[in-house]
Amino acid sequence: MQFVDEVVIRVKAGDGGNGCVSFRREKYIEFGGPNGGDGGDGGDVYLVAERNLNTLIDFRHQRYYEAQRGENGAGNNMTGRRGDDQEISVPVGTVAYDEETGEMIGDLIEPGQRLLVAKGGWHGLGNLRYKSSVNRAPRQSKPGTVGELRVLRMELKLLADVGLLGLPNAGKSTLISAVSSARPKVADYPFTTLYPNLGVVSVGVTQSFVMADIPGLIEGAAEGAGLGIQFLRHLSRTSLLLHVVDVAPMAEENEPVRAVRTIEGELEQYSEELANYPRWLVLNKIDILPPEERATRCQEIVDALGWTGRVFQISAATSAGTQDLCFHIMQYLDEHADHSN
Repeated sequence: MQFVDEVVIRVKAGDGGNGCVSFRREKYIEFGGPNGGDGGDGGDVYLVAERNLNTLIDFRHQRYYEAQRGENGAGNNMTGRRGDDQEISVPVGTVAYDEETGEMIGDLIEPGQRLLVAKGGWHGLGNLRYKSSVNRAPRQSKPGTVGELRVLRMELKLLADVGLLGLPNAGKSTLISAVSSARPKVADYPFTTLYPNLGVVSVGVTQSFVMADIPGLIEGAAEGAGLGIQFLRHLSRTSLLLHVVDVAPMAEENEPVRAVRTIEGELEQYSEELANYPRWLVLNKIDILPPEERATRCQEIVDALGWTGRVFQISAATSAGTQDLCFHIMQYLDEHADHSN
């Protein structure tokens, strides 16, 4: 199934029903009077977060949604029926913006959460409302108001605790498949990962966290090179970034220090906030190096970067070091969850 994480749609709330002009005509009653009822309110449009959805692809086929119009009022003081609401199911993690103003309308982060995105029109008034001591037979009524029309831009931001960063072929997909039940496509050519992948990592019996693998960045991604930076938005909800680096790349341009600087540059161009997220350095593919050279090679990379944060040495292919990495991630998430509470 194709992964779609940004769409633009139009939504129209229902118009309010019109008020009615009517008079009583009853046998044996000498004087009649107004009895026109009010119209019904127009239906509203809501976005509803649905746990079982994971893409916005359905909106590529249907771009317009409209709630029901309120019914008109009728004689005998009968009020029109309110229009039905239009509920639009979206994945958990969807953010809705007003496309014309750029204003964020809301963020759906809990299953079942509802967000009002277009308000229905108000009901019109029947002529009974206008009866007074000086106007015994009013022939005026009021029409319902027009329902709100909006152009929405919806973005899907995956909900994950940990995000993986790195160049193509750094081993991110292999890592997520090694520590979780996710099975992304893995190959030795660039851009194997075309869409983000989520995996649940279990640490012990009751502890777990969600890891997100996004397509690899290359130099010039902010200008649209490779797959660009369109998927970086999925890292904005994470608590921790893992910067995965190949310690023994075949291509010289993927040399570890240059690889880290390339990603850092693309992050800074995309978002200063994301560039300042907590980030750990994960030196991957140590199994390729001779055992006696591993420690020295890894330390050379750390020294060249001037890296002062956490560093882990792993082999995603053989799972060496991955258990220890996941344990420390869980510990970090638990500590910061306590501080946030």
